[in-house]
Amino acid sequence: MPGPRREPGPRGEFRRRQGARARRAALRRTVVVSAVLVLAIAAGVWAGFGRAGGPAARPARASAAAAPGHSRGGGRVVRLVVEASGDLLIHSAVFERALVLGGGRRYNFAPLFAKIRPYIRGADLALCHVETPMTPAAPAGYPVFNTPPALATAIRQTGWRACSTAATHTLDQGQRGVDGTIRALDRAGVAYTGSYSSAAARKTPLIITVKGVRVAFLAYTELTNGIASPHPWSVNRARAAQIISDARRARRHGAQVVIVNLHWGDEDAARPSRFQLELAKRLTRSPDITAIVGQHVHIVQPIRIIHGKLVVFGEGNLISNQTSACCPAASQDGMIVLLTITVDSRGARVSFIHYVPIWVRHPDYVVLPAGTAWRTDPAHAAALRASYERTVAVAGRGPRIQPIPAHLP
Repeated sequence: MPGPRREPGPRGEFRRRQGARARRAALRRTVVVSAVLVLAIAAGVWAGFGRAGGPAARPARASAAAAPGHSRGGGRVVRLVVEASGDLLIHSAVFERALVLGGGRRYNFAPLFAKIRPYIRGADLALCHVETPMTPAAPAGYPVFNTPPALATAIRQTGWRACSTAATHTLDQGQRGVDGTIRALDRAGVAYTGSYSSAAARKTPLIITVKGVRVAFLAYTELTNGIASPHPWSVNRARAAQIISDARRARRHGAQVVIVNLHWGDEDAARPSRFQLELAKRLTRSPDITAIVGQHVHIVQPIRIIHGKLVVFGEGNLISNQTSACCPAASQDGMIVLLTITVDSRGARVSFIHYVPIWVRHPDYVVLPAGTAWRTDPAHAAALRASYERTVAVAGRGPRIQPIPAHLP
């Protein structure tokens, strides 16, 4: 077979070198153009976080940061966006509104979450917190709650895939309330953790596979309003040794990411309590725990870095009937937290947190993204902007923490 053709003599050598230089210049142009395109796409995607409405309200799946890739060493890198939000605190006025939305014949909670649904559905994994028990008995509000089981259907319709059920009001209806909540979530197709119908269920960690990554979700409560547990396994208590042991068990079951949900702190206190700080310090030392998110105090608490790990101390209420008439004005505030979790050959870590400040509009109890809804709700624009500013002032900003939108105009 003949070899490659070559042009002989000095002229051929000159043309060969000239061609090589041209090819190198073309390669450099290609690399530069590719880099510019990647940066432009990433900038456009992240800029979409702050826009009102439309596809930009679905940040997680569209985000370049959520796409799998490869590390410098050649190993696979997966980035997950995990959503976590505050208390579903169903006071009487809230379930009465759901009854109106259901035409007076059934309870329909889904419209109350319609404005935040894009953020929930946009996450790779969406987690909620069920504050009150659900049973078919007559509904009841404060102080001893019983929520219509239809709430579980709305949870699923909104896009939450799993929920914490360990809270101060978990035992309001005793073991019957625990079992009823589990049945309602099971029927709706929503996973749960934190309260249980048996000792065997308590020993089995909740692990969900997301983009090929096994994510464990654990949940605990500091208090149960003085109500004793019907059984030792009825509800998880927030004790460091137990939480660390459970995280290790989840790892033995194959979990690559372990998220711990804590119902903790002093009500209406924006600063974390001593109990919260001490528990967070112990848990963040554990290599088995990836992320900590919390609720309970009814107002937003800070996002802080402890032992190199981001800790979300309190997400506030997601929905409630609390207002400045009974409680701090900030009890109408809350936040939807979006954790970007990077998984690679070194393990898993929370690399960034975005959060969406939310505000509960009364008297229709629609949950609104405070940073954008003021544009389309002029009657409440001032309240929404004030809510956004309150939440950002407490939750904070930083190199790894940013609200959505980043600023108000």
